Amino acid sequence: MTDQAEQASAAQSAAPEIPGKPTSASRTTLSHIMTHSDTNLLGTVHGGVIMKLVDDAAGAVAGRHSGGPAVTASMDEMAFLEPVRVGDLVHVKAQVNWTGRTSMEVGVRVLAERWNESAPATQVGSAYLVFAAVDADGKPRVVPPVIPETEKDKRRYQEAQIRRTHRLARRRAIMELRERRIAEGFED
Repeated sequence: MTDQAEQASAAQSAAPEIPGKPTSASRTTLSHIMTHSDTNLLGTVHGGVIMKLVDDAAGAVAGRHSGGPAVTASMDEMAFLEPVRVGDLVHVKAQVNWTGRTSMEVGVRVLAERWNESAPATQVGSAYLVFAAVDADGKPRVVPPVIPETEKDKRRYQEAQIRRTHRLARRRAIMELRERRIAEGFED
């Protein structure tokens, strides 16, 4: 173990225990009506507009849960299930699914309904984002554990642990491949 890793491990051990927060404490919904300025060349709402709404809602949830600033570390599994159209009222529902020491996975569901109809909203997208809580200097800070409340929350927590394991394994495999290629004389 390196000196830096030993120092980080010692700092983790010395960190005071933070009380957990229930999933419902930071859950939020962001709603926005889609206009012509949100469209792409096909006349539907641009995926980037939806992604920004997803990031905004997830960031609000991460900041609420962690009690301060949190930055987007990654977004994965962004799925667009149905097109969103001008005039749709989009609801972006977000909650913390899982917490680590300084990071959080936020799950997001995107629903859309016609602004002038009473039909139920349809799920049009979903995403998982990882946020890191940071202090005023941009350094990672400890976050409270999330406390799943419902069976659905518990399932989401377990699924988030699986996604985390896959993210870490993918990162490790890529780093090992890069190191092998450099050792073989290939430059990136």
